[in-house]
Amino acid sequence: MQGEGQLTLPRLLLTAPASGSGKTLITCGILQALVNRGLKVSSFKCGPDYIDPMFHSRVIGTPSKNLDPFFTDTDTMRYLFSRSAEGQDISVIEGVMGYYDGIGMATTRGSTYDVSERLECPTILIVNCRGASLSAVPVVKGFKEFRNNNIKGVILNNMSAPVYAEVSKIIEEEVGIKVIGYVPKVTDLVLESRHLGLCLPGEIESLKEKLNKLADVLEGSLNIDLLIELANTAPDLEYIPPEIEKIDGKVKVALADDDAFCFTYEDNIRLLEECGAEIVRFSPMHDRKIPDGVGGVILSGGYPELHAETLSANKVMLEDMRSKITAGMPCIAECGGFMYLHREIEGSDGRMYPMADVFDAEAVNKGKLNRFGYITVSSEGGSDILKNCSIKAHEFHYWDSDDCGTDCTAVKSSNGKRYECMHCKGPLSAGFPHLYYYSEPKVAYNFLVCCSRFLGMD
Repeated sequence: MQGEGQLTLPRLLLTAPASGSGKTLITCGILQALVNRGLKVSSFKCGPDYIDPMFHSRVIGTPSKNLDPFFTDTDTMRYLFSRSAEGQDISVIEGVMGYYDGIGMATTRGSTYDVSERLECPTILIVNCRGASLSAVPVVKGFKEFRNNNIKGVILNNMSAPVYAEVSKIIEEEVGIKVIGYVPKVTDLVLESRHLGLCLPGEIESLKEKLNKLADVLEGSLNIDLLIELANTAPDLEYIPPEIEKIDGKVKVALADDDAFCFTYEDNIRLLEECGAEIVRFSPMHDRKIPDGVGGVILSGGYPELHAETLSANKVMLEDMRSKITAGMPCIAECGGFMYLHREIEGSDGRMYPMADVFDAEAVNKGKLNRFGYITVSSEGGSDILKNCSIKAHEFHYWDSDDCGTDCTAVKSSNGKRYECMHCKGPLSAGFPHLYYYSEPKVAYNFLVCCSRFLGMD
């Protein structure tokens, strides 16, 4: 058993009554303001979303991770948070959906509230006041009194300075929490949803300029010093780290990492490294082959449909991928990575493009979400990677395959519905679910055992 951990970690969580309240824009502005003050900042996103953490890292420059109460127990969440927050001056967590909205219609399990409680995190409620003034008060009061919670302050979004001067006094008198400030309408500084998911290299500088302007606005309308003060009231966190199995020695693992394959949980990579992996990043779009000397390959999700022409034109890489995986090289392929291993996929332009042809199947755009939400995946069959494991995962995809696989069973967290999924035979695990390794660390260990065996190391 590894020892207990206990750390003092200044932290804040930003939440809202519902999606569309402006929390992503305001979180990014606050992160930029803190960075501009010269503070060392780490950021986090509640839930399984890859996109906001990727945006935080690429544009703002803050190391960013996911915190998901469905994927992890309290000790593991505290361990993962503390590992990234240690040594930073402040950590900022962006919530998901509405504060109390969980994985079911009438539960807070898996919600932003759940994260706040597990991390004992001072929480700031962002209220969208468009078209309202005094009516903002009962919204704040209701959220503060609905459950015992960590809400310590409120930010009033889309409010003018004169209205704020009046309403903020009433909130502090009647609700008894701090009003951090207001955010005026900043229509010229909004972030298009496309930017959060598709941040092209040429756009980064203009986005940085936009966020710096937003940070200047927030320095004038929010009490940033009070936010820092509240973050410093967070209590010490105690936790028991998860037990991790390690292989003998080190084994190299190739990780696809480019604009087509960018949906990777960094904590998954960190766990592989803890188990004994040396990660070698490569680009299926631009490199000519899988890196030499690796024992396995990981193909993450992302946007292969947007880069289908480039991926398909790199025939040398496609042949190398097909020949090595069919020869037994261990592989974990998720969502977009799984699509890459198909015979053909439909590009975003509607055309069909040849791919690696590991699976004699095609993946096409269905025009709607096919599967969405949390699942638990288990395999009792011939998988060397998922054998006798039960791992948490998430699905979200508009493209679908005519052969999603039948080697695993998925159980929906929201309603218990069961369905077959994934191709998991021997050292290959491929399908649409995005697996979260810390929910079942044995999966990462099993994969590296397969990689070592492939290289003749054991």
